[in-house]
Amino acid sequence: MFESRNIVSRRDFLAASAVAAGSLALGRSVGAADDKDPYGGFKMGVQSYSLRGYKDPKIALKHTRTLGLKYWEAYPNHIPMGGTPKHIAEQKAILDEAGVKLLAYGVINFDSNETSARAAFDFAKAMGIVALSANPKKDKATFDLLDKLCEEYEVAIAIHNHGPGALYDKVTDVQEMVKDRHPLVGACVDTGHYLRSDEVPHEVIEKLGKRVFGVHFKDVKTTVQNGQKRKQFRILGEGDLDTLACLKVLRKLKFQNCLALEYEENPDNPLSDIEACLKTVRDAVKKLDA
Repeated sequence: MFESRNIVSRRDFLAASAVAAGSLALGRSVGAADDKDPYGGFKMGVQSYSLRGYKDPKIALKHTRTLGLKYWEAYPNHIPMGGTPKHIAEQKAILDEAGVKLLAYGVINFDSNETSARAAFDFAKAMGIVALSANPKKDKATFDLLDKLCEEYEVAIAIHNHGPGALYDKVTDVQEMVKDRHPLVGACVDTGHYLRSDEVPHEVIEKLGKRVFGVHFKDVKTTVQNGQKRKQFRILGEGDLDTLACLKVLRKLKFQNCLALEYEENPDNPLSDIEACLKTVRDAVKKLDA
């Protein structure tokens, strides 16, 4: 019982710290209107997987607003996929109550099964989702189907890279599959996983250009131990990611989809770490707009 109370107390403390830090960084009290957008016009949000330690989506959404954010890419445990009008209305009500806009969703597997693919697109259209972060099977039948559904629903498919050994590892894996495909078949650039794959994220974004429909902002540090490379997830700004360079390319592309911070570490008490990540983005925006 004593240990349990300590865990709750620590979470409350970190949440309060994040509120204070976020409020000072944004130059306002929580809940007040922004005098100036600290994210320079980018739709800065969070991949809700970062908040997976908060099982109740209402709590995760509350923390999202505490952090000064109002956009989500949801992972399915927070916003379950479903097609009934009742389910859609319930999910929209949860988001509306929090004042958070759901722009993206995933990561979802796709193959040539049209029934299951349509279920995902039906859900996306009903929820107002702009892009589905995806891990589609690498075959013609799957991509022919995605071409057809992107055209019909006007919802983008954003292929998510997942690092070494994954279906989509290098940028060439994505380029190869999106070439000559519908303009809404593109990429979700996970900067951390591209760093794990020894790619330079801002160069990846530049190569994919207008086919970038999502970004997972994540940092990784490469170290060498006993002659072996080791990749470790870090707080944004403490790894190898050039945040400013990524923002410069995204600004050039006039990127208007969800720029989603994704922080995979410390799932039970992530708020102070996430706030530190967001400060890195805000500081880069200041240099971008200087």
